[in-house]
Amino acid sequence: MYYLNMDSEKTWDTIAESFDQTRHRTWKECIDFIEKLPKESIVADVGCGNGRHLIPCAKKCKKVIGIDVSKKLLNIVKKKANAEKIKNVTLIHADAASIPIDNESVDAAIYIAALHNIKGKNNRIKSLKEVKRILKKNGVAQISVWSRWQDRYRKHFLKKWFIKKDSSEFGDIDIYWRQNGLNIPRFYHLYDKKEFQGDLVEAGFKIVEIKDVKMHSKRHADNYFAIVSKSLND
Repeated sequence: MYYLNMDSEKTWDTIAESFDQTRHRTWKECIDFIEKLPKESIVADVGCGNGRHLIPCAKKCKKVIGIDVSKKLLNIVKKKANAEKIKNVTLIHADAASIPIDNESVDAAIYIAALHNIKGKNNRIKSLKEVKRILKKNGVAQISVWSRWQDRYRKHFLKKWFIKKDSSEFGDIDIYWRQNGLNIPRFYHLYDKKEFQGDLVEAGFKIVEIKDVKMHSKRHADNYFAIVSKSLND
């Protein structure tokens, strides 16, 4: 049985159009990963958003399956694919912690800047296990999350470290979307590197590499990018 997080769906549907207007640039780390995939690869883009990495992936690989909790974002992806006459894309409206795809059905996956939007450690682990489940043996995935200690939020979390008063997980934060007159809270769980490594291992992945990536911060990593694999024995 598959389920949807309705709160998350409502949030991302609300901001879908303005989100798309601000998310055009692809990330070099993602393009580098995609370019190394064999042309015959079937790839899942989990939390595909507005398709900024799905479209270049579809141009390189045999088939791409885009999964997102937001119908409006999926409609945006569909329009972009149609505009470029891309036919090898399948879009699925689904929660990243409950993916309606068969076991061992994709060669690779990209899961970019979306895991951190899932509330609750158990749910994040479940989502990672779902990605592992749909990967073929020896399949690979690229997974990225925001860093807790990036310059923008470092003071916030240092303060919480010393005066923690609520029951939230350390790393949880509401980040408001304030484009186009909107003021919409979005849940994030920002990771430190050790926690990210731990969650990947707990989900059963073999970690190939994890690297710090700076985008806005001058001193500290904004993101962690991991490449992980599923072994033949899984």
